[in-house]
Amino acid sequence: MSSETSGTGASASRPHDLVADPETDVTATYAVEPELVRRLTARVVCAPRPEWTTTVTPMTGGPVASLPLSTPDDVTLAVTAARAAQRSWARTTIAARAAVFLRFHDLVLRDQAEILDLVQLEAGKARSQAFEEVLDTAICARHYARSAARYLRPRRHAGAFPVLTQSVETLLPKGVVGVVSPWNYPFSLALTDLIPALLAGNAVVLRPDLQTTLTALEGVQLLAEAGLPEGVLQVVVGDGPSVGQAVVDQVDYVCYTGSTATGRRVAEAAARRLVGVSLELGGKNSLYVRADASLPRAVDGAIRAAFSSGGQLCMHTERLILHEDVADEFLARFLPAVRAMRLGTGVGWGYDMGSLLSQAALDRVTEHVEDARTKGARVLAGGRPRPDVGPFCFEPTVLEGVTEAMTCRDTETFGPVVSVYRVASDDEAVALANDTSYGLNASIFTRDVRAGRALARRIRCGTVNINEGYAAAWGSMGAPMGGMKDSGLGRRHGADGIRKYTEPQNVTAQHVAGFGAPRGLRDDQWAAVMTTAIGALKKLGRR
Repeated sequence: MSSETSGTGASASRPHDLVADPETDVTATYAVEPELVRRLTARVVCAPRPEWTTTVTPMTGGPVASLPLSTPDDVTLAVTAARAAQRSWARTTIAARAAVFLRFHDLVLRDQAEILDLVQLEAGKARSQAFEEVLDTAICARHYARSAARYLRPRRHAGAFPVLTQSVETLLPKGVVGVVSPWNYPFSLALTDLIPALLAGNAVVLRPDLQTTLTALEGVQLLAEAGLPEGVLQVVVGDGPSVGQAVVDQVDYVCYTGSTATGRRVAEAAARRLVGVSLELGGKNSLYVRADASLPRAVDGAIRAAFSSGGQLCMHTERLILHEDVADEFLARFLPAVRAMRLGTGVGWGYDMGSLLSQAALDRVTEHVEDARTKGARVLAGGRPRPDVGPFCFEPTVLEGVTEAMTCRDTETFGPVVSVYRVASDDEAVALANDTSYGLNASIFTRDVRAGRALARRIRCGTVNINEGYAAAWGSMGAPMGGMKDSGLGRRHGADGIRKYTEPQNVTAQHVAGFGAPRGLRDDQWAAVMTTAIGALKKLGRR
C-alpha cells in the first residue's frame, strides 16, 4: 500500500501508516493514521480521561496527531510501577537482558522506513540525517548488548593487606532512571540513553519531548516486541516544567539532554536530593581547516558538520576556522557547495537539508542573522527564510566578519548558520576554539593526523574529530562522548555510558585478624609492628 505526495522529491511509496494529501502547494499535508496513534499512545501513563494536545509537523505547520497528556501524579504512578518491575529485572542475567537488545537491533533495521517517516514528520529533518538515528540506535544496542557483561563484571582490587584482605567491587543498578529526551534527535536520543540504563539492571521512566513523542513511542513499541518485560520502561508525556520536573524529582538518577539553562535547573533539583545526573547540553563548536588540509574533504565535512539536521544538533559546527593560507581557496569551493544544497520538506529521500522545528526556532535564527548583518557581518551565502519551501525553513547560511558585538559570536544559534574566521597559526586556531563557555565538540581537518591529535589535546571539549565533523566521535560507541564547561556533565558511550547508571559497592573480606592489637601485645608495640610492615610494603612496590 502507498500514498501519494506532492512533487518535492519525496519517495513515491510510503508505509501505510503515513497518510498524505497531495492537494496543497508547498508539500503534502501529513498526518498519522489514528490506529497507529492509538497503538503507540496506549503505552503512555496517563489518567483514563486525560487532557489532549495536538502536535504539528514542521513541514507544513499542519496537525499530525493528538496525544494524551500525563500529569505529575501520573509520573508518581509510573515511577512506582517501574520500581516494582525493576526488582525482578535486576535479577535477570545480563545475557538475558542483552538478548532483548540484540533482537531490538534487528527490529530497528527491519522497520527503518516507518521510523524514518516519523522522524521526518515530527522533527522536519532530511531523510539522510534521520537515517543517522537509525544507525546510531542499532549500533548502540549492539555495542552494549555485546559489551555490558565486560563493563559490569565484578573487579578485584588491592586489599589493605596482601592476600589477607580481598576486595571486590560490584556494580549495582541505581534503581529507576529518568530519561528526559529532546526533539532534535527524537529516536536515537530517546533510546540510546535508556539502552545502557536498562542493561545495567535499572528500570526507566522516559519523558520524550512533546513535539516528537510518536517517534520515541515507536522505539518503545519495538523494545516491547523485542521482549522487554512489561513495566520496566514507563513513558510519560507532557511539558518540561511540570511532567519533566516531576520525573527529575522522583527518580534515582537523571539523564537529560537539552539546553544549558534547563540543564542547570535539572542539576540543582537533583543535587537537593543527592541524586546523580548526566547532562548533554549546548555547544558552540569549531571546525578548523589547517593549511595542509585536503580541501575537497574539508568542504564535504564542513557541509555536513554545519548543516546536518538544519544545524539543530548539539555537536554541529557554528564556527568555521580557516588558516589564512587556504581560506580563499576553501571558500571558493565551500560557498558554491552551500548554495547548491537541496532544501526541502517532503517525506522521502532527495534533500540535503530540511526544516527548522518551529516558528520559535525560525525567529531565533533570523534574529541572529539580522543582528550580525546589521552590525557589519557579511552574508556569504543564504541568509533568509524560505517560506516557499516550508513555513519554518531557513537557507543554509555562511557569515564572515562576525565580532563579539554580535549575538551569534558566542550564543548558540542552533540552526543552519556558520561563521567564518581566519587565523594565521595553529595557536590562534586553538585559542579561538577555546574562546567559548561551551566545550562539546570540535573538528580538525589536516593531512598530519599526529599533529591533529596534538592540537586536539589543547582544545577543551569532550570530543574532537580529525577529518570528520562529528560522526566519527559520536559513532565510536566504545569511547566516551560528552561535554566540558557549559556543555554538560557525565559521558555517553563506552564504559562510562553504562557505569554511570550503577552504584559501586565494595565488598571486602578479611581472612586473618590484623586490624586490632593481638592479645598480649600492647598498643604501642602493635603500632611499631604495623609501621615496619607498612614501610616494607612501600619498599616492595605495593600499591
